[in-house]
Amino acid sequence: MKNKGRILIVDDNEEILIALKLFLSNHFEIVDIQKNPDTIPEIIHHQSYDVIILDMNFSAGVNTGNEGIYWMKKILEYDPLAIILFVTAYGDIELAVNSIKEGATDFIQKPWDDEKLLVTLLTAVKLRKSNLEIKKLRNKQIHLSENINKSFNMFVGNSPEMQKVIKTISKVAGTEANILILGENGTGKELIAREIHKQSLRYGEVFINVDLVSFNEGIFESELFGHMKGAFTDAKEDRAGRFEIASGGTLFLDEIGNLTLSMQTKLLAALQNREIFRIGSNKSIPIDIRLISATNKPLIDMISANTFREDLLYRINTIQILLPPLRNRVEDIPLLVNHFLVMYGEKYNKHELKVSNKGMDALLKYSFPGNVRELEHMVEKAVILCESGILKQEDLFFQQRISHVSNKKSLDLEMNEKQLILEALEKHKNNYTKASIELSISRKTLYNKIRKYGF
Repeated sequence: MKNKGRILIVDDNEEILIALKLFLSNHFEIVDIQKNPDTIPEIIHHQSYDVIILDMNFSAGVNTGNEGIYWMKKILEYDPLAIILFVTAYGDIELAVNSIKEGATDFIQKPWDDEKLLVTLLTAVKLRKSNLEIKKLRNKQIHLSENINKSFNMFVGNSPEMQKVIKTISKVAGTEANILILGENGTGKELIAREIHKQSLRYGEVFINVDLVSFNEGIFESELFGHMKGAFTDAKEDRAGRFEIASGGTLFLDEIGNLTLSMQTKLLAALQNREIFRIGSNKSIPIDIRLISATNKPLIDMISANTFREDLLYRINTIQILLPPLRNRVEDIPLLVNHFLVMYGEKYNKHELKVSNKGMDALLKYSFPGNVRELEHMVEKAVILCESGILKQEDLFFQQRISHVSNKKSLDLEMNEKQLILEALEKHKNNYTKASIELSISRKTLYNKIRKYGF
C-alpha cells in the first residue's frame, strides 16, 4: 500500500530523475519530475507537494549551490511551510549543511541508500502534515480569539481596584515577562490574559487557552507536548501539543495550581529549556511562547505544604496581577450590568433594556460568590426571560426566588444542587476547600460544578 504523499523532484540529471521516480513511485501516491527549475513557480502554483527534492546546481560547471538556494527561497516565498530536500554529492556536503541554515529541511547524499532515502522521505512527509495541522489549528484559534475579543472588546470597571489592574496590563503587555493572574473563579482571569495578548507584540499570533483542571497524569504530556503515532494505544496519528501550536504566540495555562508535582516538574523542564519532546520521539522541538498562568489557589501556602514547586512559581511569576472579587468593587456592578444588557440585548434582539431600581439595589447587596461570571449569566437569563423592557428583581434572582417558594420544596435536583453550592460558597466566603468539605465532595468536583452552573 502506497503512503499518502506528493513528491516533486527537480534535477537537470535525467538519470537521477528516472531513478528516483521509479523507486519512489512504489511508495508514494504522486511523484512528479522536472528538469527545468524555471517551471517551478507554475508547478507549485497548480499543485501542492508534501516534499520538494532539489538539485543544488543546475548549470554545467557550477558547484556553488547558489542556484539551489535561489530556488529554495522562491519556493519558501510562495509556501513558507514547504519541505525541501537537496540532492548533493559527497564533496558538497558542506554546501548542503549551509542550505539547512538557509531553510532546507534535510539533504540526500549521492549515491543514496534506498532504505535510508525512504525513511528520510517518510519523515519529511510527516513533518509537512504536522506543520499544516498546526497552521490549521492556529488559524482556527485566531478566528475564535477574534470572535471572543469582539464580545469582550473592553474592560468594564471604574473602581480603583480595576483601574490598577488596567494600568498594570498597559505596562507589562508589551514585554515578554511571564505573568501570573490570581483571583477567585469568575473574576475574569482569561479575559485579562486575552487583553494582555491583545496589547502585546504577539497579537497577530495565536492565543492558546489550556484549562488544566481537566488534565490528569495520563493525558498531561500528550495534550501539552504532543505525541507520535503509535506512542500509546490510542495514538492513531501524530499530534502537535499545545506548546507547539502556541509557539510564536501566547500560551495561557488556566488553574495551574491544580497540577500534581510530577506534572509541575515536566512543565518546569519545558519552560527552562524552551523545548519540548513529543511522546514517542527523542527529537526536541524548540518553543517560543509568551506564558500567562492563572489560579485561584494560594500558591505560597501550597509551597509551604510541599504541593507546589517554588522554582516553578518563580518561573511563572515575573509579574503578578491580582483580580479583586466583585463584592470588593460594588461600584462597577451598574457598569457591568449595562454592558451585559447591551451585549445580550443585541444577541437576543431585545433592545433598550433597563434594570428596575429594586433590581439594581438587590444586585448591589448580593455577594456574588461566582463573581462577574455569575452576574453575566444572571443578566443573560433575565434578558431571555423578560417580558418587558424593565428587568425586575425577580427576573434577575429567578433561581433564588424559585428555591424559596413558601413551604413548598422543589424536587428539581439540579436547581437545589446549585443553590446548595451557592450557600456553601457564601457561608465560607468562597473558601473552596471548606465549601467542598461542607458539601461532602472533592475540590475537583466542586470546580466542575461551578463551571457547569456558570458561577
